[in-house]
Parts: sequence; structure tokens; C-alpha cells
Amino acid sequence: MIKRRIRILFSATLLYCIAASSTGWTFRHMPTHQREPVTVTATRTAQTPDAVLASMTVITRKDIERQQARSVHDLLRGTPGINIVNNGGPGKSTFMQMRGTETDHILVLIDGIKVGNATSGTTPFENIPIEQIERIEIVRGPRSSLYGSEAIGGVIQIFTRKGDGKPGLRPTFSFGGGSFGSLNGSVGLSGNNKQGWFNLTASGRGTEGFNSCSGSASAGCFSSNPDPDRDGYRNVAGSANAGYRFKNGMEIGLNFMQSDGKTQFDASDPFPGFISPNKSELQQQVFGGTFKYSPLEFWRFNLITGRSKDYLDSFNGRILTSRFNTVRDTISVLNDFTVHKDHLLTIGMDYQNDKVDSTEAFTVTSRSNWGVFTQHQASIASFDSQLSGRVDLNEQFGTRLTGGVGTGYKITEAIRLMANFGTAFKAPTFNELYYPISGNPDLAPERSRSLEFGLRGRMDWGDWSLNVYETRVNDLIAFDSDSFEVGNINQARIRGLEAVFNTQIKGWVLNSNLTFLDPENRSSDLNYGNVLPRRAKQSFRLNADRQFGKYLFGAMLLAEGERFDDLANTRKLDSYVKFDLRAEYKLSKHWRLQGRIENLFDEHYETAAFFNQPGRNFFAMLRYQP
Repeated sequence: MIKRRIRILFSATLLYCIAASSTGWTFRHMPTHQREPVTVTATRTAQTPDAVLASMTVITRKDIERQQARSVHDLLRGTPGINIVNNGGPGKSTFMQMRGTETDHILVLIDGIKVGNATSGTTPFENIPIEQIERIEIVRGPRSSLYGSEAIGGVIQIFTRKGDGKPGLRPTFSFGGGSFGSLNGSVGLSGNNKQGWFNLTASGRGTEGFNSCSGSASAGCFSSNPDPDRDGYRNVAGSANAGYRFKNGMEIGLNFMQSDGKTQFDASDPFPGFISPNKSELQQQVFGGTFKYSPLEFWRFNLITGRSKDYLDSFNGRILTSRFNTVRDTISVLNDFTVHKDHLLTIGMDYQNDKVDSTEAFTVTSRSNWGVFTQHQASIASFDSQLSGRVDLNEQFGTRLTGGVGTGYKITEAIRLMANFGTAFKAPTFNELYYPISGNPDLAPERSRSLEFGLRGRMDWGDWSLNVYETRVNDLIAFDSDSFEVGNINQARIRGLEAVFNTQIKGWVLNSNLTFLDPENRSSDLNYGNVLPRRAKQSFRLNADRQFGKYLFGAMLLAEGERFDDLANTRKLDSYVKFDLRAEYKLSKHWRLQGRIENLFDEHYETAAFFNQPGRNFFAMLRYQP
């Protein structure tokens, strides 16, 4: 513990001392690449970030490349409100929890298309190729009143790369390698003119990995003697995005992304005769189309339709042990009516149909959901408001009503006070209902209500925000180790505080955030009052970057507090501090050489019991960007 505290103090002091290395402190405007001109996820309508009443984070392509992130969970680790659980390195199962809620309480979209595995209810973030991503919008807090089931903790929307920008053709290229026998590469071509655009990108990633699990007969890989070999991962992915805007304002677009991955891990032996897999093949595919048009000056029509596939085949050697293939078809219709220059009314409809094809015997293999919602956004003097309501008709669970209300008040031109309240729900997944042995067909949908207060400021020297919130989840679905099945527990109560501070000091760009979380189990059993598993109660991240001519230097400090791995709070996972260094050299106008040392102090840590995380490692990459 003392050693970790010393590392926290040393690393934080190092970053701030470097930033203040010149005499005196000078504050300047934040660089423009950190401001995203338009966001759409928080309200399903186009907004500037300053107008959004929700708590949100936008990560751009420039941020991805500046941080030299090599995976989605690498990029999002330490982002405000997000806790990441990884089962042993690249390509292994990766789960995200937002504001202390469950990993299947996050709704995930790719280019407006709802994705995820209908059997597990989660999205395989480990298999989403980061080289295909243009930007990510993260909205914290319930959004069921706009999106329906799953959005209890929040929404993450991933946008693939497009061909917008300067007219003409623009090729891109990257290639790199590093520790654990890792190789990454990508090629792309994009282009646009006044009316049309396109982008084509292909990428590959491979690593020999490391031993993913240290072994336990009661947790982790459920093996007292796991195979100590390296557990590798391979991924090949591609995406295409194209669109055309007609002279009358009509706009059409098509998007496609496919990612194929192969990952190795340690087989488990929970009981005699059980054949456990030791490798899996994953495929994610998203195909969608959009149509936008304004029939009248005050009416904007938007149609989004698509199909997402999530395939998972698991093997022991060459023997197929299980197959979980799900297909999700969605249609969304949105109508925006500008009833006044300060009033926007949105009326929309969603349709979703999930289908399951599995080696397991599910009683039900398909489910549909219809949703109708409306939203009113208004600005009156110094006040802004957002009011939304939604009705969902689920084929299995009937009618569900959700609502949300948000308000903002400009104390000054630079400071805004905000308050939000929302309800949400999540329908049980096919695994929770029908998986052999552990499934429970009598499960009720989870329900939640959340209250949040926030203060946000944007000054000449930077920006900051402070948010406090409480979420109560009723009928929380959890696994009961005594009965070996899932069931509804009474309630979970989650309280939290998020503080974000971004500024520029003597040319150093500093981005920091601090989170305090109190995720309490309120069930009526022996676990009452326990901390919900795998949530760190404290986390802190500090990023620092500075340009010196052709050189760019950066560092990241991430510190997370201790957590428990189980509902009974008997397995404690230690706190940890991770410190990364990165550098970049501009070889020419278009070529850059990047290098990164991760986990400089070789910290040993776990986010899930007995699953190892990478020690000190390095990676170098050459990039071409017009």
C-alpha cells in the first residue's frame, strides 16, 4: 500500500512538474482538437457540446492517435464513469460498467445501429477494431426514455471513419510492433467532394499474448492447474462508409463494419467430465443505411435501419464446445419539428428483433420490441430544458414506460448548473432466462431511477465539471452461487461523484478526472450492505501532452482503488497505479513515428480475480496521414 502511494505521488508530481518546468504558470485556451462541433447521442438530435444537458465525453480520432491506444478498452480505461474488467489481456472478454451499474446496463451503438450479443446482453469491446473508429460519444446516466431497454447506466456510440474533410482522395497507413510478439497494421482510402464522400479501411492485429490466468478452482479460469502457455489473439477487420447529399438537401448513407477475431485462453475444469473450451472465434458485423430529408422547412425526417451480427464459436482443440450466434434487426424513424427557434419537438419510433442460433437448447429463440418516444427541448432566457417519454411494447414482458427530465441554468456565460432525473429498464437476456442449469424463466425486468446534479464551466484557461448522482436499481439480476442460477435481488443503490478538469499550462495540455463511487448491494440476504463486485470505489486519471517542434511527448497516470471480486466480498483485489509514457516524432508533413511504454513501473494488478494484466511493455508505430 505504501509503495503504491509513493508511486501515485511520484507520477502525479512528475507530470505536474514537467508541465510547470518553465518559470511561472501560464493559462491558455484549450486546443481546438478537443472540442467536437456536433454530438447526437445524448438527445438523438444534433447538438453542440455546450448545449448538452447530460454528462458526456467525446473522444475523437486525433485523441485516439495522440494516446496511441491499441484497443477500445485501452482507450476508455480511466474515462469518467467507466470501470473496465478484462479477463487476461488483448482479445479476452472485456466488460465495461458505467457509473457502477452492470456491464449489460450500457447500450452500445455503431453508426446508429444497436449492437451486442442477445444471449449475454454484452458487447464484445475486445473485438472492436480501433483503427476503424472516427470518434466515440459516451453519455452517462439513464437514456431508456430515448433508446429503450439496456440504457440504465448510459450509452456508448461508436462512429466508424468517414470520408469527410478536404476534397480529394486521402490514403492512410499505419504499421507497428512491440512486446508479446505484437503486430498492428492498417490501410485506408477516403475521399469526398461537395456532395459525396466515402471511406474504406482495413486493419489487422496479432499478439502472442501472455498467460491470461494464474489459476483458481473457485474463481477466474476455474482451474487449479492452468496451462502456463501464452494466450494469443488475432484480428482482421474492415469497414466501408459512403454517402451522398442531393441538391434538394436529401441525404443517403451506407455503412458496414466486420471484425473477425481468434483468441486463446486457459481451459477450466469446474467438475469432472466437463469439456471446457480453450479458444474462441468471434465475428462482429454491422450493416446499416440512413436517409435524411426535410420535406418542409420546420420538419426534419431521419430513417436509420440496419442489422448487427454477433457470432461466437468456442472450441477445445478442434472440438466445437458451444455456439452462440445472434442477429439483431433494427429500424428507427425520427421526426424533428422546429415549432419555434427555441423549441424542438422530436417524435420517433424504434423496432428491434433479436434471433438466437445456439448449440444450447433455448426455450425461446427470438424476441421483438416496439418503442414510441417523444422529446421536447427548449431554451428560454438562461434556462434550458429537456423532457422525454417512451412506451416500449416487449413481446415477452409487455408494456414498459420510462421518462426523463433535464434542466440547465446559466449562472454566467461560462458556468452552467444542471439537474437530471430519469427512469430506465432492462429486459432479461436469453442466457439469464433460458441457459441450461443457471437460467431462470421467471425473471422480471430490471428497473431503475436516477437523480443527478452537475456544475460545468468553460473558461479561457480550460474547462471543468462536477457531477453527483444516485441510481437505484430494483429487481437487479444477479447470479446466486448457492442455487447456481440467476435471480432478482431487491435493490442496488449507487452513489457517485465525478470531477473533470482540463487546462493548458506552459504549452502542456492536461486532462484529469477523479471519481468516487459507493455501489452498495441492498438485497435482503446476507450480502446486504456489501460493495457490488469488481467496482473500484476511487479512480483517478491524469493525461499530459506537449508539442516541442516536431516532437510530441505525453504521459498518463491511472490509479484505481481496491475492489471485491464477488458478491460476498470475500475476494479482495488490490488497488493499483499504472504509469504510461509516449512520444511522437514528425518525420515529414505526412509521416509520424510513435512509441509508447505502458506500465512503466511493471505494476502487477487484476481487474478480475486470477486474470493477469500486461506488465511493462512497449510498442512503436509508423503512421501516414495526409
